[in-house]
Parts: sequence; structure tokens; C-alpha cells
Amino acid sequence: MSERAAPFYCPYCGEEDLRPSEEQGHGAWECAACNRAFRLAFLGLLARGLRPADNGGDPL
Repeated sequence: MSERAAPFYCPYCGEEDLRPSEEQGHGAWECAACNRAFRLAFLGLLARGLRPADNGGDPL
């Protein structure tokens, strides 16, 4: 398992006073400023693949 993904700011109030939440489990964070908890999770890779560019056919 890799390291935790660390957020830079709270998605609710924008403050940076965050700490991992041991009570909520893996990937959960607590914001000391707004007293909310939230979870970060990696959902997976998108299966888009390569598509032709919309700039006249030039490759990416």
C-alpha cells in the first residue's frame, strides 16, 4: 500500500489545518477549523485511451 494522499486544504472551508482521522479510518481527514471530516479515495484509472487531437489532426 502506498502513502496516504494528503489534501492541501479542506474542501468545505478552505483552511489548511488538517490531520488524519484515526476514528474514521483509512483516507479520512479532519479539519480543525470547521470541525468536519472527509475522505479521500482513489477510484481508479479512466479508460479513455488516446484520441485524435481536435487541432487539425496534429498528434498530442
